Amino acid sequence: MAMNETSKQLLQEFKLYIEVERNFSKHTVVAYSSDILSFLIWLNERSVKDVTYSIIREYLLYIQQFNYSKTTTSRKIASLRTFYRFLYRERIIEMNPAVGVHSPKRGKTLPEFLTEKEIEQVLNNIKMESPAGYRNRTILELLYATGMRVSELSNLNFENLNLDENEIKVFGKGSKERIVLVSERAKKFLETYIKTVRYLIFKNEKNSPNDAVFINKTGYRLQPQSIRLAIKDVVERIDLPKHVSPHVFRHSFATKLLENGADLRIVQELLGHSSISNTQIYTHVSTERLKQSYNIAHPRAN
Repeated sequence: MAMNETSKQLLQEFKLYIEVERNFSKHTVVAYSSDILSFLIWLNERSVKDVTYSIIREYLLYIQQFNYSKTTTSRKIASLRTFYRFLYRERIIEMNPAVGVHSPKRGKTLPEFLTEKEIEQVLNNIKMESPAGYRNRTILELLYATGMRVSELSNLNFENLNLDENEIKVFGKGSKERIVLVSERAKKFLETYIKTVRYLIFKNEKNSPNDAVFINKTGYRLQPQSIRLAIKDVVERIDLPKHVSPHVFRHSFATKLLENGADLRIVQELLGHSSISNTQIYTHVSTERLKQSYNIAHPRAN
């Protein structure tokens, strides 16, 4: 299957629209662009202007053969809706054929998290004999102490740190700015890393405000994938029977706060959620743990 020149041009304009005007995250821009590319290739030489609701339904039936998860299917539908809203807004089409196309209902899945004991097990098994090992321990201490996304941590510069006040400024999805709080324990790791360890990873004379806090051995910013690999390495060594990613540290942070009585709105603000409904999932996690403890401890629970 091919793609006509008009479609190629519209794809580039759409990508620029969601990147600049809509201020979507880099990850979303890549995902949406890929989704629309697949759709345009499927259309072949047909024009996007001739697409009807029926053709979109036909495409959705076509992608069913790939057995995508409900999350992926929902995103592909969201991509199509955004694309055709863009075409309608730019008056490239007179009617929006994606109106009325709905995403499949997603079943509620509770986020995976680590208990306090499991967190300590992971942290204490990081080999800190090397500068990179100490850096990785600092990173995981920070992820658990602040609830930052791995991309937010990777993008930290020295100008974002206000350790005198135990604060860090981060830029979340859509470049939204927020302040996260740092525990004394994580702060000590971070200060030691900055004062002594970072120089051992890559020797430079002076750190400027816009330099990356976390770097690799070549002096470049440490990327999220490297952090994921560091976690994978330690989890495989201790044979922890859970899938552990940087995001699991974020889930664990939120769950622990709510278990200890933190206000839901405060947790929402610390996580940088635009909607409180995204934060409410952690109340379900806490309730599930409460039920489990009750069933184990109460003599007449069963």
